Amino acid sequence: MSFWMKYGLKKSPWVFHVNTGACNNCDIEIVDCLTPRFDVERLGVKLVGSPRHADALLVTGAVTAQAKPRLQEAYRQAAKPCVVFAIGACACDSGIFMPGYHMVGPVDKVIKEIDPNAIIAYVPGCPPKPEAMISGIVAALKAI
Repeated sequence: MSFWMKYGLKKSPWVFHVNTGACNNCDIEIVDCLTPRFDVERLGVKLVGSPRHADALLVTGAVTAQAKPRLQEAYRQAAKPCVVFAIGACACDSGIFMPGYHMVGPVDKVIKEIDPNAIIAYVPGCPPKPEAMISGIVAALKAI
């Protein structure tokens, strides 16, 4: 990865939100990050409407069989290098939903099927607070 690619990713990551079967608690907290109280846009983080414009994916929920191909396609469409943020306990390890017949696994397992070198960051919690999401995003981008 070149210096300029890392620099651009660190300074203003554009993120695309993917819900893969969440209960929407994490989604509400992601929207809360965009409000004036937390204002992640001051850090350069911007929510975009297409994975083709995104530097990172915010994935919420345990991955269902129906959402798996859509998540993989969103990852394929995102510009590389792409950081995948697993937001919430369900995205990190499938939580209480793992025994379900319709679950295919946590986010890292699904993404690693198509790209073994994918960069995945975990923000656990049910739901994680906006402060935890912001610190997780900042820590992961510092690590790149």
